[in-house]
Amino acid sequence: MLVLSRKIGESVVIDGRIVVTLVRVEGESVRLGIQAPHDVPVHRQEVYEEIRRNNCEALTQQRPKLPRLVRRNPKTEVAPRPQAAPA
Repeated sequence: MLVLSRKIGESVVIDGRIVVTLVRVEGESVRLGIQAPHDVPVHRQEVYEEIRRNNCEALTQQRPKLPRLVRRNPKTEVAPRPQAAPA
């Protein structure tokens, strides 16, 4: 793990695409600003772990098999006759 010291307003750049900026320090709480491309998901660790756990559960759960669809042949299928309009 890389450990860095930063002052308020200073940043760290990751992979040339992600910028983490120290925004504010209040007691034992630190506020970070993160700029990342839209294709890079950014989550708090506890949220990431919950997403990962849910994805693992979804992969391992038994699901009932879906009924098979019957393929129809449009060449042999008879089109419905048009109904006569009431007089």
